[in-house]
Amino acid sequence: MHILIVEDELGIVQFLEQGLREEGYKITTANDGAKAFELTQSHKFDLILLDWMIPKINGLELCKAIRIKDQKTPIIFLTAKDTVQETIEGLKAGANDYIKKPFSFEELVERIKIHFRNRSGNETLSLGTIKIDLSKHIVLKNDEEIALTQREFELLVYLIRNKGRVCTRNQILKDVWDINFEYDTGVIDVFMNAIRKKLNLKIEEDYIKTIRSVGYIANEL
Repeated sequence: MHILIVEDELGIVQFLEQGLREEGYKITTANDGAKAFELTQSHKFDLILLDWMIPKINGLELCKAIRIKDQKTPIIFLTAKDTVQETIEGLKAGANDYIKKPFSFEELVERIKIHFRNRSGNETLSLGTIKIDLSKHIVLKNDEEIALTQREFELLVYLIRNKGRVCTRNQILKDVWDINFEYDTGVIDVFMNAIRKKLNLKIEEDYIKTIRSVGYIANEL
């Protein structure tokens, strides 16, 4: 899941970015409303964390601008604005949630999870005998639950979402690992070997194929 953090206080940005990356989220940041608006027009985010008092375009106006074209992406205000009237203004502008500073990081993470669950509903992905319940974060093979790590889960979801399309190792590093610089792509092969081993894929269940020197493709047989 890709989260946009819109905040101009560097300390808070660093705190949120580090903590949410450790939770397994892909993070992009913007320190003013104009930059954030440009990013929302050129990128697809799964959730936006938005401060109210930011330069150029304030959070309230930015929220309204985003909602003109995007009614679905969850927006959570993180702000020191704490009167009832200000909370109502934020929600009327299109925010889904409102957390007052200072806030508990643990509470924020739980709120984020709730919005992702609400958005995905009962969405499931499938690949042959493999099924993934996104709302419950469960992987099943022949109706038997398979325990994957967070990163293994994200990689499998990514391949299935791109079913029928070759995913290069560099694309995977960028989209799943959030790595945009030269890096050893061999780490992906290590995770893929672990996934295949845990799924115990038989010859007739060769749903994920290796494209030599390129990457991987998930496909129905």
